[in-house]
Amino acid sequence: MNRHEGFTLIELMIVVAIIGVLAAIAIPRFAQMLEKSREGATKGNLSSIRSAVSIYYSEREGIFPNDLTTSFTGYLYPVPYAKASPLGNSNTVNLASAPPGSGGASPFSAALTGGWCYITDPASPYRGSIFANSTATDTKGNSFTSY
Repeated sequence: MNRHEGFTLIELMIVVAIIGVLAAIAIPRFAQMLEKSREGATKGNLSSIRSAVSIYYSEREGIFPNDLTTSFTGYLYPVPYAKASPLGNSNTVNLASAPPGSGGASPFSAALTGGWCYITDPASPYRGSIFANSTATDTKGNSFTSY
């Protein structure tokens, strides 16, 4: 007698269903890990910008840069990207008089979000500080402005 060995259709369908269930569980986890890595990159880039501003401030004996593009390029060029999704993967630096979400009016970028927010107001206690320019929260529920 000839006997053919192989898988039956029902066995193959069960294997495909199991793989589908595993993929449905794994894909959202993978997406969450990608966002966490973007947030980590954003924190690292923010630290780089803050270090460069601090070096500029020290070398200029107490003077903060007016912006982070023209006279600042010798300290950090190009400005690194804010990679987290709510920040738009942008390296735009918005000039402001108060941190995002603080209730202070910003004559420069009142409605802009994404990228970075650099405080230029001489009367502000945050003068020379840089923040992630969004009031959204990260995967842990912390506001991006708390970075």
